Amino acid sequence: MEKTLTSRRATAARYGFTLIELLVVIVILAILAAVVIPKVVGRTDDAKMSAATTDVSTFDNLMDHYKLDTGHYPSQDAGLQALVTNVENDPKWGGAYIKGALHNDPWGHPYMYAIPSQHGMDYDIWSAGPDGQAANQIGNWNLQH
Repeated sequence: MEKTLTSRRATAARYGFTLIELLVVIVILAILAAVVIPKVVGRTDDAKMSAATTDVSTFDNLMDHYKLDTGHYPSQDAGLQALVTNVENDPKWGGAYIKGALHNDPWGHPYMYAIPSQHGMDYDIWSAGPDGQAANQIGNWNLQH
């Protein structure tokens, strides 16, 4: 009987994990999660900022195309929608500069347009940023040109 019990323990030791081994693995995974998760979460915010900056830059470039075609920038009332449809019924309008519909910024806020500019440009295009506050705006006036 003792031989059978000893051989069972030997078999279990070969094929199974002890409680100590499992706890060590759990602790290692917890340490890795504590290090990796904050870095991944921080990258999400960086990616959203980058996406909003890219969108504002794209709108800025499309405004130049709009002006080349029509000779002027869209009015305040027409806004960014003028890049999608011929809101002002301008015969020189060159077609949809953006295919589909305008989308919101990565935080769900609509992109904003103002003419005349409050920042010394021809017009302003901006995202209100993650919290919708003026201090965190991503605008065409602070793009790297």
